[in-house]
Amino acid sequence: MNSPHATAQVRVRRAELSDLDDLVALEDATFDSDRMSRAQYRRHLDSDTAQVLVASANHRNFLGTAVVFLRRNHGVARLYSIASKPEARGKGVGTALVEAAEAFARQRRCRVLRLEVRSDNHSAMRLYERLGYHRIGFLAGYYEDGSDAWRYEKRLA
Repeated sequence: MNSPHATAQVRVRRAELSDLDDLVALEDATFDSDRMSRAQYRRHLDSDTAQVLVASANHRNFLGTAVVFLRRNHGVARLYSIASKPEARGKGVGTALVEAAEAFARQRRCRVLRLEVRSDNHSAMRLYERLGYHRIGFLAGYYEDGSDAWRYEKRLA
């Protein structure tokens, strides 16, 4: 789970209420639009159909987050959001979060994990493709700011 450039072991765990301030701060720092609110994060922390994950180098060194949604009896999970602090990029945080999202989806008997990514986010697309995701569609004007997206999916073993 660790890249050769990592300065510390990346651990992923389920987010807790005590992470709320860090989650909202990272969301606001990372995204210009399509942001999740504090209330949305709060709701997802307690949801049966959502999992909020946190990556850290130790319990308090917050490096990134991912949000996974499930639909009951659907077999498809959705990686709704993933973000990492700028200083954590290239250190295995994204990989660790995606792998944890996949593990959660498998645990909940999902056969597929899907996600959308901005069409200009080349580093994220490289990450997903390296991890076995395939493009399955193009979504024109998908994001709040009018940006296009690619939809990706991966079949889970």
